[in-house]
Amino acid sequence: MNKRLIILVLMLNYFLFGLLLNSVGVVILQSINSFGVSKEGAAVLEGFKDIPIAVVSFLVASFLPRLGYRRAMMLGVAVVGLACVSMPLLSSFWATKLLFLSIGASFALIKVSVYASIGLLAPGKQKHASLMNAIEGVFMLGVLSGYWVFSLFMDSDQPESMEWLNTYWLLAGVCLFNFLVMVFIRFEEAPLASSAKGVVQDFVAMLRLSTRPLVYIFVASVFLYVLIEQGIGTWLPTFNNQVLNLPSAISVQVTSIFALCLAVGRLGAGLVLQRVHWYVLLSVCVLAMGLLVVLTLPLSHDVLVPEDVHWFNMPLAAYIFPLIGLFMAPIYPAINSVVLSALPLYQQSSMAGLIIIFSALGGTTGSMLTGLVFGQFSGQVAFYMALVPMAVILGLLWMLKRESDRVSVAE
Repeated sequence: MNKRLIILVLMLNYFLFGLLLNSVGVVILQSINSFGVSKEGAAVLEGFKDIPIAVVSFLVASFLPRLGYRRAMMLGVAVVGLACVSMPLLSSFWATKLLFLSIGASFALIKVSVYASIGLLAPGKQKHASLMNAIEGVFMLGVLSGYWVFSLFMDSDQPESMEWLNTYWLLAGVCLFNFLVMVFIRFEEAPLASSAKGVVQDFVAMLRLSTRPLVYIFVASVFLYVLIEQGIGTWLPTFNNQVLNLPSAISVQVTSIFALCLAVGRLGAGLVLQRVHWYVLLSVCVLAMGLLVVLTLPLSHDVLVPEDVHWFNMPLAAYIFPLIGLFMAPIYPAINSVVLSALPLYQQSSMAGLIIIFSALGGTTGSMLTGLVFGQFSGQVAFYMALVPMAVILGLLWMLKRESDRVSVAE
């Protein structure tokens, strides 16, 4: 089998879904402007994306080896391609819900298939970690590019225009390209198929695992972290547009600073964690996040925006607030590493299932709560609310450190 071609396919698919999954903030803004949807109504899109990821990931994990990972990825890309085509043809908010339902369900197929394929392509620990980081890095490139791709099709002079829907013709073309590439690749999947378990066994294993103190403390931390990240990331384009009074296209482009900070923060944390204990780093990061919220949001009141606004004359808050991603970035991968390294190998697949499920639930909850507060009060109040889960996470980190130290001593 041609490993380089297979790796290319995995990267192409992860790039595509990085772009699609994180376009929800852009689509919420445009749905409010183009379809006249309320903020509370638009917030449900996060649920249409995240809940299928959790449900489908759990249900198909044991079935996919029998279907085949290449076929599963082809199915996911084909479903999303059809959903992309439906967007400009139907031009309605219910089609947007259908799109994110398709994206969420298909990403579950893609993620399980990609992770399993990495194990086949790179069996050694160092090679596996290297390939995993490379593919996750490509995912972040997809996230970054999405803000710029959508902004190219947006008309800031006519916010209600449907022109932005033409973005989906381009994305449907990318889906078609990825599908055709996968038609011509073949690779052996038998070693993975033989290890498949049943759905009931997987569920029971996760239930047993979730009763351990280390695990339920970790699960609460993951839930709250993703609640904050998705609440801010999803609503930042709308905040830029309706609070900072930036044109819609620039509002979307500026959000790429947040994605870039997430990418830089995770890469940088990998180096810092070689010298600094994870608990110290993450505690400092959470405190810095809270400080940035408290210092930056007052700058977003009564802002004056020049008529010829561009990247170099925007309100100060537009540059500073997205930097929260720099401090937010190390938390998720670091706590994942803490709990996974404390568990034996045979429990790590069940732990991965819990991570996917509670990440999805946290993302949906964060987006819907932020949208509700944004609609009823203001964008500033919605983002100030993030201080509450930040404070809880600070306490959970201490509990996680204590429990992980106890497990290490017991071993």
